[in-house]
Amino acid sequence: MGCSVCRTKLNFGRALPVTMLFLFAYLSYCLTGWCESAPRITSQAALLRGNVLLEVLSTQQQGPRNESLRALSQLLDFGNGVAHEAVSTNGMPVSNTYGSKKFPQAIIIGVKKGGTRALLEFLRVHPDVRALGAEPHFFDRFYEKGLEWYRNLMPRTLDGQITMEKTPSYFVTKETPSRLCAMNCSTKLIVVVRDPVTRAVSDYTQTLTKTPGLPSFQSLAFKNSSSGAVDASWSAVRIGLYAQHLENWLRHFPLSSFLFVSGERLVSDPAGEVGRVQDFLGLKRIVGDKHFYFNRTKGFPCLKKPEGSSRPRCLGKSKGRTHPPISSEVLHKLRDFYRPFNLRFYQMSGQDFGWD
Repeated sequence: MGCSVCRTKLNFGRALPVTMLFLFAYLSYCLTGWCESAPRITSQAALLRGNVLLEVLSTQQQGPRNESLRALSQLLDFGNGVAHEAVSTNGMPVSNTYGSKKFPQAIIIGVKKGGTRALLEFLRVHPDVRALGAEPHFFDRFYEKGLEWYRNLMPRTLDGQITMEKTPSYFVTKETPSRLCAMNCSTKLIVVVRDPVTRAVSDYTQTLTKTPGLPSFQSLAFKNSSSGAVDASWSAVRIGLYAQHLENWLRHFPLSSFLFVSGERLVSDPAGEVGRVQDFLGLKRIVGDKHFYFNRTKGFPCLKKPEGSSRPRCLGKSKGRTHPPISSEVLHKLRDFYRPFNLRFYQMSGQDFGWD
């Protein structure tokens, strides 16, 4: 019995430094700005071993273990991603504080198939940006869940870091501006825009991969082939009416709250465009040319591999799809349709994106 107890203590004595070394390495990795790309410490076995070790150590009245226990408790909290309180050996609670969950100070609100995912991934390289990876759709789909639910979705941030999220459908949802302003009218709003004709084709291509039996692009884009009237009710067309959507937003937010990012320049000059975003967010220009290389296979820039990684970071297979062939006549009609809306958008935004 005595020998069994000795072996147990010895095993835990060996396990503690190994567990702490792993967790410290993970924490250091996250502090370099690559945390969101790292796999979460969600392995049930790993977390269970760490928490069991914490529980056993907390019952041992050994003074030198106190600091190790506190450190392990905080690192386990980081891995779990939730507030955690452990009881130290002297019976006092150990509070784990490494940032707090805040409402986003900046949101990428649009547009779908404009380059929003690329921009978010580029910004997440910055050590002062903490962004939610998934699209929460709070202001357009889950508003009834309440602001506290929304805040709890956000990653933890330290002082000086910016919380961000991106949901491209916000820009085209009528109710979103008033709801977002009710939370914070000072939120910085980023809109990634792209030639509306190219964007519509890209949107259709994405839908086609999910719905192979989809009617042709032409049959959806026009009300009927004889009149040639564009069907602006089709979402792929409607999203590209940027001026109309911006008018709705300007009823609640001043123009100074917006930064309009060119989806085309995000491909041709990612460092320059991301630099504008960093300026807009009040961040030091850390993400630059050295972080990018152009992937000719995908047709857009990728992030160079971070130190300690075996491969670069490119967007997934769903990005850079080959578009189906569409007649030049159809594309020409769409350009004619969008031209007045584009000119109006240039005037409103103060930027000429050169789509015409």
